[in-house]
Amino acid sequence: MVLIKGGTFLMGSEDADIHVADREGPIREETVSSFYIDPTPVTNAAFSQFISETGYRTEAEQYGWSFVFHLLLSEETQESIKEIPIQSPWWRVVPGATWHHPEGIDSDIETRMDHPVVHVSWNDAQAYCRWAGKRLLHEKEWEYAARGGLLSQRYVWGNELHPQGQHMCNIWQGDFPYTNTAEDGYIGTAPVTAFPPNQYGLYSMAGDVWEWCTNNFDWDLENKDTTVKTVRGGSYLCHDSYCNRYRVAARTSNTIDSSTGNMGFRCAVDA
Repeated sequence: MVLIKGGTFLMGSEDADIHVADREGPIREETVSSFYIDPTPVTNAAFSQFISETGYRTEAEQYGWSFVFHLLLSEETQESIKEIPIQSPWWRVVPGATWHHPEGIDSDIETRMDHPVVHVSWNDAQAYCRWAGKRLLHEKEWEYAARGGLLSQRYVWGNELHPQGQHMCNIWQGDFPYTNTAEDGYIGTAPVTAFPPNQYGLYSMAGDVWEWCTNNFDWDLENKDTTVKTVRGGSYLCHDSYCNRYRVAARTSNTIDSSTGNMGFRCAVDA
């Protein structure tokens, strides 16, 4: 794990294209204590060890389905789908989609052990953390670490999306949600160290998969027990046309029992 020395930083954003309802702003001063953080999201390999040693069944396994992005499905699975969410028709409700069958029962993770585990709920992530002797990050810690010491920059690495023409994270290129040109090399998840780390040596803090945080999404309910938690970092489905949440200050949420093919987590430990 990487030691992140505590300090004070400017959290949030007031850029013109922020999602106001997400309450990214105003920019404010926040202080965090020192902590250790995993340099990458939890991988399929690490999660496999957890399952092997505990016999834990994820909520997607218990429910019998999870959400998968439509372009990742095989033709056979695509034809069998009976349920499509009206508000986000790029998702499919896929029976048998789990952490070890990411696109349904005709898929596996044999060649993706170094990819981030997906189809894990907040509850599943908490179970893994208890087993590993770790915890999820508070999003203040997450943003502090993701910034890597940079002051009020738009992205994890700076203010330019493609510095010197280089792709710095795994996000969508093309016409969302129909055509992904995969200019960054990936349509779905990528190996956790596929792109350069930030200045603290942390990989995949932008794009690839959303990362669960421990805190409530609603700042006004910070000390309450709620079922809506924050996720950070964006994913391989983020695109300027509808979801530019690969920006370092961006935030969104999901319910604690939800799982999708673009949501994972990483862990921390108190210093």
